[in-house]
Amino acid sequence: MPDDNTSSQVPPTLNRVAGITWRLLVLLAGLVVIGYALNIIFPVVIAFFLSLLVTALATPLMNVLKKFMPKVLAMILALIIIISAIVTILFVVIRSTIAESSKLVTSLQSGLTDIRSWLKDGPLGLTDQSVNDLITQAEGWGKTAAEGALSAAAGELGNLGTVIIGGSVFIFGVIFFLMSPDKIWGWVIAWLPNSTKATVDTSGRIFWHSISGYTKGIVIIALADATLVFVGLTILQVPLAPALAAVVFLGAFIPVIGAPIATFFAAIVALAERGPIVALLVIGLTVVVGSADGHILQPLVMGKAVNLHPLAIIFVIAAGSIALGIVGALVAVPIAAAGYGVAKFVTGRDPDHPYPPPPYEAPQPSTSSS
Repeated sequence: MPDDNTSSQVPPTLNRVAGITWRLLVLLAGLVVIGYALNIIFPVVIAFFLSLLVTALATPLMNVLKKFMPKVLAMILALIIIISAIVTILFVVIRSTIAESSKLVTSLQSGLTDIRSWLKDGPLGLTDQSVNDLITQAEGWGKTAAEGALSAAAGELGNLGTVIIGGSVFIFGVIFFLMSPDKIWGWVIAWLPNSTKATVDTSGRIFWHSISGYTKGIVIIALADATLVFVGLTILQVPLAPALAAVVFLGAFIPVIGAPIATFFAAIVALAERGPIVALLVIGLTVVVGSADGHILQPLVMGKAVNLHPLAIIFVIAAGSIALGIVGALVAVPIAAAGYGVAKFVTGRDPDHPYPPPPYEAPQPSTSSS
C-alpha cells in the first residue's frame, strides 16, 4: 500500500498538474491514432469533407428552390447552379492568370532584381555573397514547398482507382447530405448511449454551423479581397491588375495571411513597372486589405462561424501546412474553428448553447410528398 505520509508530502499543485498532464497525454495519443487511421483513407476523408463544403453552399439555394418545385429537382438545379458558378469563377481566374503569366513572371524577375540591387547598394550594404545566400535560401524554401505540393497532388491523383473512389464518395455524399441530412444524423445519434445523445447532437450541429458559415463566408471574402486589390491596382496604374487580383482571390482561401501575401507579389510587380513610390503604396494596399479582411469582412460575413484570434489562425494554418501541405492550409481553419466552437460548448463557455443541453429529441420524419 502507498505510504500516506509520502503522498501527503506531494504539493497539491503538482498533483493537479500531473493529473492534467496524463489526461492530456492520453487525449493526444487518441488523436494520433485517429489521425493515423484517417491518413490511411486520406482521399476518402478529403472527398467527404469537400462534399460537406459543397453541401453548405448548395443548401440555402436548395431551400429557396424547394418552395417552387419538388425537392429532387430543387437539389439538382441548386447543384447545377453552384457547380457552374465554381467552374466559371475558376475558369476566369485561371485563364486570367495563364494569359498574363509570361508578363507576370518577367515583372516579378525585374522586381526581384531591383530588390537585390537595393540590398547591395542601399543602407543595408550587403555583400554579393550575403545576397546570393538569401536568394538561394528563398529559392530553396519555394522549391521545397512547390515540390511538396506537387508530389502530394500527384500521389493522390496518380491512382485512377483512388480518383474514382474519392469522386464517388464526393458525389453521393453531396446528394445524400442535401436530400436527407436529418435522417443521416439521426441514424448516427441513434447508436449512442442515451446519456450522450444530447451532447453529441448539439456538438455536431455547432460543428456544422461553423463549417457552413466558413464555407459561405470565405467565398464572399475572396471575391471582396480580389475586388479591393483590382480597384487599388487600377487606380495606381499597376500593370497586370486582373492577373494579380486573380492571385489574391486564390490566396484569400487561406484566411488572414493568404491575401496579404498574394498582394505582396503585386508590390514586386509595381516596383518593377512603376517604381518604389507606387510599390510602397501597394504595400499600404496590402495593409488595408489585411485589415479589412481581419477586422471587417470576417466578423461581418462569418460572424461566430470563425471565432478565432488571428494569431490562432496563423498557428493552425502553419500546423496544417506542415502536416498536409496546401490541403492542410486550406482546411485547417474551418476544422479548428468548428472544434473550438464544440470545445466552448462542452466546457460551458458558450452562452448560446448551455451545458448540459436539454434532452435529445429525434427529428420527426417529413410528411411532405416532395
